[in-house]
Amino acid sequence: MDKLQALMASVLINRSFNLTSFRKITMNKRQALIAAALATVCAASAGTASAAADQEKCYGVAKAGQNDCASASGSHSCAGQATADMLAGEWKYVAKGTCEKAGGKLAAPGK
Repeated sequence: MDKLQALMASVLINRSFNLTSFRKITMNKRQALIAAALATVCAASAGTASAAADQEKCYGVAKAGQNDCASASGSHSCAGQATADMLAGEWKYVAKGTCEKAGGKLAAPGK
């Protein structure tokens, strides 16, 4: 804020406005905001990566509309698009060691 105050004081005293100086100050604030946003995204994804390390893909246990990603058969490519419960090609992340107990398989069908 000191640079901005000095610029404003200069404008008031000299009655001139240096647009280049004002843009430099504005860009520095913009860059700081972008850097903060990127740091937040990186921190959030680091937490997700450690949670994913404790999970495994489990085929055949997802309920309709609750699959985690694309089907093994290629019928769709997005999460939440399973059309029926417990389809063999649909998968969901589960805690390691619990897939087969829940009636699922660790390998995609046909593999």
